Amino acid sequence: MPAKGVMVERFPAFFFKFQFKNVEYSSGRNKTFLCYIIEIQGKESTTLRGYLEDEHAAAHAEDAFFNNILPTCESGLRYSVTWYVSSSPCMACADRITKALQKNKNLRLSILVGRLFMWEEPEIQAALKKMKAAGCKMRIMKPQDFDYVWKNFVEQEEGEEAKAFVPWEDIQENFQFYEEKLAELLQ
Repeated sequence: MPAKGVMVERFPAFFFKFQFKNVEYSSGRNKTFLCYIIEIQGKESTTLRGYLEDEHAAAHAEDAFFNNILPTCESGLRYSVTWYVSSSPCMACADRITKALQKNKNLRLSILVGRLFMWEEPEIQAALKKMKAAGCKMRIMKPQDFDYVWKNFVEQEEGEEAKAFVPWEDIQENFQFYEEKLAELLQ
């Protein structure tokens, strides 16, 4: 795990622009990118950050997080975890998240998602409701959240000055669409 203050590996801007784009019909966007920030509070506080993607993890990114990044939570510490994820979890990953939160009362998880994955499916809706009941906070990424991911997890071209995040044309409308859908299915 990277130590506090160490530069995190970043992923290419192309992947961000394609995978995180909050379009309604996400044809071809079948990878999950998960950017994480872990704040561990104990005698000393530590912050860890990084990203995972399905392909490199040999598992879904959410599963890989619990298998490789945070396999155990020490009982004497408090873990506050924030994920910025390209899409909401599938049913199996939602179940894994629910079980991790039920098992570790010292774990707080907030998930910010670019778009909802198969949100029309009753099984997915039920799994997301279980996550919420287990204490998971989930919301749709706002334009400023995309900007945050761009600045903190996306690599810039070598030798170039950092480029500002350029929102796509319908980013706000898509955010509002998904925000309404998420509110409906979590009620």
